[in-house]
Amino acid sequence: MFGFKRKQPPTAVAEESLFSTHMPRLNRGHPGLAALEASMRRLPVVSPDGAQDDTSFASLKANVQPQAMNIALADWYASQGFIGWQMCAVLAQHWLVNKACTMPARDSTRNGFDPVTENGDKLDPADIKLLRQYDKAYRLKWNAEQFIRMGRIFGVRIAIFKVDSTDPKYYENPFNADGVTEGSYKGISQVDPYWCAPLLDAVSTSDPSSMHFYDPAYWIIGGKKYHRSHLCIFRHAEPPDILKPTYMYGGISVPQQIMERVYAAERVANEAPLLAESKRTNVWLTNMKAFRAAGDNALQNMANWVSYRDNYGIKLGDKDGDSFQQFETSLSDLDTVIMTQYQIVAAAANVPATKLLGTTPKGFNSTGDYEEANYHEELESLQEHDLTPLIERHHLLVLRSAGRKDIATAVQWRPLDAPTSLELAQTNLAKAQTGAALVQSGAIAPEDERRRVTTDPESGYAGLGTEDAEMLADLGLSDASVEAAQELGIGSDQ
Repeated sequence: MFGFKRKQPPTAVAEESLFSTHMPRLNRGHPGLAALEASMRRLPVVSPDGAQDDTSFASLKANVQPQAMNIALADWYASQGFIGWQMCAVLAQHWLVNKACTMPARDSTRNGFDPVTENGDKLDPADIKLLRQYDKAYRLKWNAEQFIRMGRIFGVRIAIFKVDSTDPKYYENPFNADGVTEGSYKGISQVDPYWCAPLLDAVSTSDPSSMHFYDPAYWIIGGKKYHRSHLCIFRHAEPPDILKPTYMYGGISVPQQIMERVYAAERVANEAPLLAESKRTNVWLTNMKAFRAAGDNALQNMANWVSYRDNYGIKLGDKDGDSFQQFETSLSDLDTVIMTQYQIVAAAANVPATKLLGTTPKGFNSTGDYEEANYHEELESLQEHDLTPLIERHHLLVLRSAGRKDIATAVQWRPLDAPTSLELAQTNLAKAQTGAALVQSGAIAPEDERRRVTTDPESGYAGLGTEDAEMLADLGLSDASVEAAQELGIGSDQ
């Protein structure tokens, strides 16, 4: 328009987008396809006559119908491959990625747990005290949190239970609880996956019917050989067998799953201040022939006019020759667009947007109640399938190291949703009204309702009357006299 020539971009090179959906078509040498082919080559393929064929990738390709899937679509999915543990650590530096990995780990361990017997009964107070002491000394709650957090960051997390054994092949042999001597258990050590190397035996690589097929029998850590039974391994989103070698027999990390959506959300959020600064577009209609003829003076006049462009300046122009227009860009739905992008990140990370972002959901017409209930189910799954084996093995080693070989424990997790003071008061009121109605109808005796109140740990009157019994026992009365005094309602003031 001003007579300046625009430099044309070279036509031989196509600009590549940062989004995978805009990526150019991949060739056979693409890393994602190359990794997939390498994984396929490692898998044995069985022919119809029962013989194994080493040309697995060729056999698999022969079974694929070319017309069943568009090659561009196949290339796009194949590009979603393993990004490497170093890149997982780099992505985890981002505040949103780190929060998506850390929040479920903290929420699942926040309220804690109670050790019980295998049947769910209470343990002896002395045993509970012993376990609590070792839990605190060996930072069990912190280890449980890091076990999930780092496992979500890398897709795999390996915990080693450190035992000082006199047997030089203690870790190389399968785990045997009888081999744990008194005072030998020293705590839990966790290792990032790039310090570990999987080692598979013949059964885990050649027998698909094995329970440990494609499950490394050993892990080489620091030059030492550890049998898998001595380790507690967390795998997030464990891939199928055909992709396990690509992921080094770990899982698919959360950063890999959400990295593109986080980038998109941040790009959209960064557009907000730019749009706010440029929402008003001014158009100056003038005599372009005279403008071009003025040369540098015209450009200087335009720069001066731009300096008065905001609301605090005055725009000047020729009344007869110039015309001005202003266009406004509406920002009314911009916040919804931004929050919707972040809600997609939350969905990919299995964390509710209300938790991840600390705000009310927008765009999806949701209150967040269902998301919270679904999130609690996700946390309960983490507790049951991933944290319980870690804690139970820790308690087993603590008891064995303390010489208590006759006790087998389990874990009872406390409720995730702790009631508020108001909710607890409303619950106790409902219980009291129910008890009063039952006593009035004769269904239960007043003593039964009193017993319920004194044994309910959340009633506010738990243990009422036990001080009287202890006082009577201190006076030297027999057990029968104490029971008789309790039945008569004798208190400490009588």
